[in-house]
Amino acid sequence: MSGVKERVIEIIAEQAVLEPSDVSLDQSLADLGVDSMGLVEAIFSIEESFDIQVPFNANEPEKSDFDISSVATVVATVEKLVAEQAG
Repeated sequence: MSGVKERVIEIIAEQAVLEPSDVSLDQSLADLGVDSMGLVEAIFSIEESFDIQVPFNANEPEKSDFDISSVATVVATVEKLVAEQAG
C-alpha cells in the first residue's frame, strides 16, 4: 500500500502545476487550482497508474461515489480501490 499516497499526490500536483511538496492532504482540489478538466485528467492518470476503475461520473460528480472533497479523501478512496483490486 505504500506509495499510493505519494503517487496520488504526484498526479494531483502535476494537474495543479505544483511540486508534490506544495500539496497537503487537507487541501481540496479547488484550493489547488485543479479545475474539472484537470480532475478528469487526474482520474485517468490514477486509473492508469493503479490499474483500477474510479467510480466517477464527470457529467454528474455529485452523484459519484468518489469523494473529491480533499486530497486526503482522494488518497483514501484510491487506497481502498487498490486494496479491493488486490483482494
